[in-house]
Amino acid sequence: MCGIVGYVGKSQDPRLGLEALKRLEYRGYDSAGMAVYNPATKSVYAVRAEGQIAEMEKKISTRPIVGTPFIFHTRWATHGAPSERNAHPHQDCTGSFWVVHNGIIENYRELKDRLIQQGHSFTSETDTEVIPHLIESHYRGDLLEAVRSTVQELEGTYGLVVLSSKEPDKLIAARLGSPLLVGMGDGEYIIASDASAIVARTKKVVYLEDGDLAVITPESFSLTTQGRVPRQADVHELEGEQEDVQKGGYAHFMQKEIHEQPDSLHNTLRGRIVADEGLVKLGGLDDFKEQLRGIEKIHIVACGSAYYAGLVGEYMLEEYAGIPTEVDVASEFRYRKPVVTEKMAVLLISQSGETADTIAVQKEMKQKGVPVFGIVNVVGSTIARDSDAGVYNHAGPEIGVATSKAFTSQLAVLAMLTVFLGRQRDMSYVFGHRIGSELTRIPDYISDIIKQESAIEKIAHIYHKEPNIFFIGRKYNYPIALEGALKLKEISYNHAEGLGAGELKHGHIALIEEGFPVVAIAPQDSVYPKMISNMEEVKARGGKIIAITTEGNTDIASLADHVIFIPRTLELLTPILSVVPLQLLAYHMAVANGRDPDKPRNLAKSVTVE
Repeated sequence: MCGIVGYVGKSQDPRLGLEALKRLEYRGYDSAGMAVYNPATKSVYAVRAEGQIAEMEKKISTRPIVGTPFIFHTRWATHGAPSERNAHPHQDCTGSFWVVHNGIIENYRELKDRLIQQGHSFTSETDTEVIPHLIESHYRGDLLEAVRSTVQELEGTYGLVVLSSKEPDKLIAARLGSPLLVGMGDGEYIIASDASAIVARTKKVVYLEDGDLAVITPESFSLTTQGRVPRQADVHELEGEQEDVQKGGYAHFMQKEIHEQPDSLHNTLRGRIVADEGLVKLGGLDDFKEQLRGIEKIHIVACGSAYYAGLVGEYMLEEYAGIPTEVDVASEFRYRKPVVTEKMAVLLISQSGETADTIAVQKEMKQKGVPVFGIVNVVGSTIARDSDAGVYNHAGPEIGVATSKAFTSQLAVLAMLTVFLGRQRDMSYVFGHRIGSELTRIPDYISDIIKQESAIEKIAHIYHKEPNIFFIGRKYNYPIALEGALKLKEISYNHAEGLGAGELKHGHIALIEEGFPVVAIAPQDSVYPKMISNMEEVKARGGKIIAITTEGNTDIASLADHVIFIPRTLELLTPILSVVPLQLLAYHMAVANGRDPDKPRNLAKSVTVE
């Protein structure tokens, strides 16, 4: 959620940190700040501002700022309203210790009360501000030990970086439940909460693990645990190029990423479909083939759009792999007491691999000895590293807060996983071959759908002021109705509900009146006749219908006010196609409403707090 950048090295130009911070804007934030050590004055200069990074830039544009180390931050409000005084970095009473922090300190009230009794003064409403004051109280000439003593008092989650005028040759970083990585350059190190801030400067990174404390100087980087045990970290090579996080001529990242889906799906599928044998090769699962052969139940756990992808996966796995499957929202599953059996597995789905609630489920299930597998887009992320095994999406960086290409890649991976597991069971060569062959055609099908963008934009302009919209679907496209409604809410702020079409009569139809818009996902599949009946119910009450159906279906035109066509494919693969018009519809409604679809209010790309 919040963005962290820290730098220590040969450069004394903080604009380096500012540019890195701008590459984290997609994460979502409401204030920004920076602190830099000025060697000439031997003091720390800080600037904070409410709103966009541009507001902070205005404040620093009138005076040159030189120095190193420096730390930058974008804040997504949790404790205290968005404001300059609540923006990071936060300092202690003396101005000697400065901290940027992601996460939530759950016992901050208790710590704050104690510190106030000791004479400390606070200026913000945040939980973070207790950290620099604790460091001040623990400092005895060794910054690392002061930070170590501080984090041992914290309850909750944190990814934090500390700058101090007492020891200006270094930065200290610590992690528990909130991601941090260190990029290793030539005579410099860059600390960040997300790899996109680093990739332009270096591709060699080290990921901090929970409990790590890092000491970073221009010449060295070292890790220890909270128990003072040195840890040798593996150096990873980042994927992707800086141009991957540029708009490339598109108006917004979201539009670019919708258009990238043919390519991103090619990358997701590449080298994994063995069509001639009716098989799928998933290298990340090869060592667990025999264990997976004996699995009798799968729990899919995820949040947001990834949860909806999991719902589609439930239909796939049960119908074609013959494996009983349950899907849970991670924030609820972690507080359940699920019945754990020897032959169950947990499948986690997360674009970022850093979703806090999903990580909590991962830890709990591993503690209980349950095999945990992941479907993750970000290489080296926490879920990817800590799962027993998994599958990478390979969809490339996704900058838009509202997911598009990561979502369709999740559906494609779930389809491949269905073949992978189904062929170990009762799925025939013939059907395995059919799914694999048809998957390879999906990218071209999506290219055909995107060619209808101008027609979808016209529909968006008709309905962009509507205060309420229903999305309805059945079976494989019921979760897509949920996803379509979520997309519209996220970026256009129109109220929308996704429904199982059969539920219309159980209360929701009371809202249908003259002109009420309903998006009906109605490909010609096994439940198409039922969808037609539900659409008739809407039409009989004066509702307006935007239908998504299969190419060549001419009958639906008499029922629908607008029709968007998708190519014909296997029923279990229709969600990968039917969601694309909904992405375009939401995008163009947002633009018509004057919204920035890349930075929807109150939302963050990676939800790293509970």
